[in-house]
Amino acid sequence: MRNILKWAGRILLALILAAAAVGLWKREEIARLWAVNTLFSEGRIVANFSGMERAFLTVPVPRGDAPVSDLPQGTDVALPEDVTAWAEARNVTSLLVLHEGRVVHESYRLGTTAQDRRISWSVAKSFLASLIGISLERGEIATLDDPVTKYAPRLAGSAYDGVTLRQLLQMTSGVAFDEDYLDYHSDINRMGRVLALGGSMDGFAAGLSARAAPPGTRWKYVSIDTHALAMALRGATGRALPGLLSERIIAPLGLGAEPYYITDGEGVAFALGGLNLTTRDYARFGLMVARMGRHNGQQIVPEAWIAASTVPSAPTPEGALQYGLHWWMPADAREGEFYAHGIYGQYIYIDRARDAVIVVTSADRGFREDGVSEANIDALRSLAAAL
Repeated sequence: MRNILKWAGRILLALILAAAAVGLWKREEIARLWAVNTLFSEGRIVANFSGMERAFLTVPVPRGDAPVSDLPQGTDVALPEDVTAWAEARNVTSLLVLHEGRVVHESYRLGTTAQDRRISWSVAKSFLASLIGISLERGEIATLDDPVTKYAPRLAGSAYDGVTLRQLLQMTSGVAFDEDYLDYHSDINRMGRVLALGGSMDGFAAGLSARAAPPGTRWKYVSIDTHALAMALRGATGRALPGLLSERIIAPLGLGAEPYYITDGEGVAFALGGLNLTTRDYARFGLMVARMGRHNGQQIVPEAWIAASTVPSAPTPEGALQYGLHWWMPADAREGEFYAHGIYGQYIYIDRARDAVIVVTSADRGFREDGVSEANIDALRSLAAAL
């Protein structure tokens, strides 16, 4: 009996030590998974959105050696009352307004600062679209009507087989993908866990096999389409995304702080929403786009690409928000009115007629509620009209 107890004790001790070893080995993965599960918690969301490097693997996007480009100060503009009330209601964390290229309003809320590098979420999609336009002009991509598998052969045999780059840009891939952020089992949340646990985003995209519609026949916003685009861009250029973005957009813009991307376990940038910049640096990008791709006398993004990507071209439902090539337009958009948009209330809004660029970062846990998107655009329009 004594020997049995002795061996039982040894086995128990071995199991405890093994469990401890596994815990240490997987400590970072467990911490990241916990971070994902609490990322949007009421008491943590603001700080989390300003410190994504604490929760995820990241890679820098070098800002280059250029001097910081000037954002000159203009005459301060008082916020309209409806905009002030909107910012309070929607948990806006920063608001920056450029008029005629000058800063006429800049404010930081809920404990955030001008130095915070804030998560872009899907605003990052518009950065990637700009790189596609540059690559197209350089001849690295022959045409937008090429199949994505020409440049990303790993997607052969997946739901992306037969989908073109244009269809990805317009969100008409037809790939079945559940983007319900409130459903733990949705595709978008499964993808988030792959990211948090150091899995492969390429593998996740290549593993999608179901289609909801034939390619090109129906518009449906599918975030993973952007990752398929990024795979094609990497294949076309032979370059990783952070270095490519740095060389072709970030360094020429003269940003004030070095951006960074969230990455998967293979070091691949989370292209569809993992870019982190300061509010002022989002404004620098927005100003370049508002000026048809030019900055300090240099054509950074082809003018023809800016013109084509920022007008409605996707078959969105009549009367609904409109979509171009990874840029949004209001349902009743005026000429030259478009925006980049990310979940939880991130915006780069451009109104060329009023020479306005407005950057908003938020931590709005109610962003999916009825009427919120419309109220956001109304507030941005009201602010632009007050300039």
